[in-house]
Amino acid sequence: MVAALELYLDPDATRRIRTLWDALESEGVQSLRSLLGQRHRPHVSLAVAPRLDPVRVADALTGMVVAAPLRMSFEHAGQFVGRVLWLGPTPTPEMLAHHADVHARLAAAGVVLAEHYQPGRWVPHCTLSMRVPNALMAAAVRRCLEVLPLEATVVGAAVADHARDIVHPLG
Repeated sequence: MVAALELYLDPDATRRIRTLWDALESEGVQSLRSLLGQRHRPHVSLAVAPRLDPVRVADALTGMVVAAPLRMSFEHAGQFVGRVLWLGPTPTPEMLAHHADVHARLAAAGVVLAEHYQPGRWVPHCTLSMRVPNALMAAAVRRCLEVLPLEATVVGAAVADHARDIVHPLG
């Protein structure tokens, strides 16, 4: 299992992604909607680790607006190895700078994070499904493309470890 520093999206974008989750589910693709007792909400993760101490992360980010009102324009669907399906926002200088600032503060506090989320390697994304069946991938990607483009604004942030039932809001 993993823990993440998640950025949450405005109500309209959240509704549209949840509708997409439902459409994928109706076509036989398990979405984040049904994973871990429906604890997930649409988000973009800035940092990931096997475990994160929410208080230590919050302390490291003291004085920073983690839930900065970043605008995100989701314009593409993607796939990671392991049949992970996602929507991708176009990286902006503001988004990349915010991500780098968060990582610099966490690194200074000794918080160890997954390498593939480090600045320069991070692919910003909103995960839709963790394991799309191979036979359904093409149809699932087509379904994703039907909702694009999707405009969103970050409205909240939290350290989340859904397997351990932890959601610690951040400012």
